[in-house]
Amino acid sequence: MIDSESSLLTAGVDEVGRGALFGPVVAAAVILPEEVLDDLVSSGVTDSKKLTEKRRCQLATKIGTVASDCQIGMASVWEIDRLNILQASLLAMKRSVLKLKLRPDLVLVDGNQEIRDLLIPQRTIVKGDSKCLAIAAASIVAKVWRDALIVRLAKKYPVYDLTNNKGYGTKKHKQGIVDYGVSPQHRLSFSLGSRD
Repeated sequence: MIDSESSLLTAGVDEVGRGALFGPVVAAAVILPEEVLDDLVSSGVTDSKKLTEKRRCQLATKIGTVASDCQIGMASVWEIDRLNILQASLLAMKRSVLKLKLRPDLVLVDGNQEIRDLLIPQRTIVKGDSKCLAIAAASIVAKVWRDALIVRLAKKYPVYDLTNNKGYGTKKHKQGIVDYGVSPQHRLSFSLGSRD
């Protein structure tokens, strides 16, 4: 796994929730100090999808403690429907970077799309959450933050099994849509009845 150029203040940024039917898309931007990189690697920081929920929560707490800066950005369901999911994802990433109290010299972006109108140099890294420690850390922080938000929303919308599916299109979630219709947090631009 690569880390950032040591002479530059580098932020990693990643988003979660792109494929969900329900809830916002959430991004995190993380700046890690040089001295914690080895410890985070040995702790198992990697792509959040490769970790158990319990381990993600433990690592997110650790990352929040040791990061020089760590911020969340979101794009709402309304923005997803208005802009499309790709542009909303990039907007969430941009918001997370702009909230950083430290201004990075370079932003490492997961994927192959640059963040539009970001006045900071950036580099895209395909599968960055598996290749770059700061992006992996951002993927963990964003995933844990979004999951916690969806669990809170599940109390308001109990018929969609959100606690278990985190807003993704499982069989129970889709059946809830069939039986009760959509909520204000459902993405109307997504095909809600037929998507996995």
